[in-house]
Amino acid sequence: MFGKRLVAVSMVVSFVLASTTFTRRAHAQEVIDLDDAAPATPSKKAAGGAAKKPNGKKGGVDIDLDEGQPSKGGGAATAGQMTEAAAAAKQLFDKEKWSEAAQALHRVVSGETGDDAGNKQLAEYYLAICLYRLKFYQASYAIFSVIADNPNHLKFKETLLWLAKLALQLPEPADIIERVGKYTDEQVARFDNPQQRELYWQLNYMLGRYKYRNRQYEEAIRLFGLVDRHSPHYVKSQFFTGISYVQLRKSIPGIKAFQRILKALDEGVEGVDDEDRMRDLANLSIARTYYSASITLDPETNAPNVNSTKLSAAVKYWNSVDETSEYWLDALFEESWAYFMAGDYPHALGNIHTIEAPYFPNSFHPEADILKAVIYFTNCNYDAATITVARFHKKYVPIRDELKKVLAKYSGQNQEEPFFKFLLQVREGKGDLDERIRPIVENAMGDRQLLRNIDYVRLLEEEDKRFHKAPSSFQSSGLGQQVSDALKLARDLAVRQAGELALQRYRRNVDELEEHMRNGEKILIDITAAQRNILDTKIQTGQVSKAEAKIYGVVKPDEEHVIWPFNGEYWRDELGFYRQVVESACGR
Repeated sequence: MFGKRLVAVSMVVSFVLASTTFTRRAHAQEVIDLDDAAPATPSKKAAGGAAKKPNGKKGGVDIDLDEGQPSKGGGAATAGQMTEAAAAAKQLFDKEKWSEAAQALHRVVSGETGDDAGNKQLAEYYLAICLYRLKFYQASYAIFSVIADNPNHLKFKETLLWLAKLALQLPEPADIIERVGKYTDEQVARFDNPQQRELYWQLNYMLGRYKYRNRQYEEAIRLFGLVDRHSPHYVKSQFFTGISYVQLRKSIPGIKAFQRILKALDEGVEGVDDEDRMRDLANLSIARTYYSASITLDPETNAPNVNSTKLSAAVKYWNSVDETSEYWLDALFEESWAYFMAGDYPHALGNIHTIEAPYFPNSFHPEADILKAVIYFTNCNYDAATITVARFHKKYVPIRDELKKVLAKYSGQNQEEPFFKFLLQVREGKGDLDERIRPIVENAMGDRQLLRNIDYVRLLEEEDKRFHKAPSSFQSSGLGQQVSDALKLARDLAVRQAGELALQRYRRNVDELEEHMRNGEKILIDITAAQRNILDTKIQTGQVSKAEAKIYGVVKPDEEHVIWPFNGEYWRDELGFYRQVVESACGR
């Protein structure tokens, strides 16, 4: 055995002429959305901690709270003379006696002290800060959310700083981005100073995410462009920039954005939680973008026109995804479609052969069998195509039925919370599941966006435990009831949201599997039509002329390679190197 090997599957088949009506499934052309690819747990900084400046020095981000001063420009309310109770509450706040201050400020907000509307708004703002300092982040966010929804609030502008702080403590499902979206460029620009520039970059990233979410892609691109190379949000900003350009059908600037990610990672950019994963995502997204741009449909015949240069570029970037990556099998499978479009059937079938190796017991790529059948059909090997489709149905019909059986248990209204409990059981390796579908369900339940929702529920439960460790006087107070209500409401919403998302992921697996089955049936219909055409030719001519055969994939190894025939035994170092010789019997 030599250092490098080309591995050939020793299976040669003969084929005859036909064409396929099968169309490539869309999702392998799409660029991964970072919403579906973000880390399960957000990075966290200590409350009010220091942030790195571009020059590496430390600098605080909350240098001016504007405490006690109404925002310039006025509003619906004005703050007059404080009552003695309100002034005492403010003194407790200034002395950083957060628990006592919070309860005193709550009395002001609830109207017990008789203060005017302006002073109630100021107390509301200080109360939210107290709760943040007490690490009741959800309760704090509940108040800041109310302020952010009211542009006339005396502390509307100052609240933006605290929303940015909360974004480091609460995961994305808390939806702080929606509140940041209430602010304008000018209100964000007040943080564009040497002491708060990192905060400025973070807010532009969050505002860009808000615009992206609302399909305002041009605006999103502009805002992401304001996130500096030194920001820990730079790589994610470039990722969403690339996706935004793809949504606008501008592939070239989209690819350049993804390439800037690779360049930044090569240069040692800071603030990226998982550099290898982001590199693989960037390569995968470039490949998908090139693939989408490489294929156009003829407006008259609807036949695909392939740009070989762009298709080769796509293959190059798919090959750049590391073998140890969680995305490697996806890259191999998607690349096999590119090989098919290029007429390189040996590489396409070789990739599928790798995907089916026993080293990946949890792999779920049912479409690989459909592609294999399409390749056989394209090369007129109707028997092989028919057998492949039959094996596909024999394997996946029982799996589909089991998946649907589980789904039927959660049909109807208000099934989100029961399905969330089922989700947690699956995550713990429990749950009443047929072993044939357990890996599929576990993969579906391992979606990163879904994991962030689970993380959010757990964070709320931890905050609730902190609340119940607080003094009984705090728990039984009006403020304690408000904190408890905020946590309960947030948890109920988070559980429903996680359950709904999990149901969507589960249904998507079932729907896609049924789509593949329909595609398999279409192939069988095309095979029948092609065989009938051959029979008609025999009847009309009394004979069928001998078709010229074309052989694909005959490998001539160089000095550094050796052909290693496949004998049913897989080796790890062979994965990704398989080729399958294909002999077509289709007439030229």
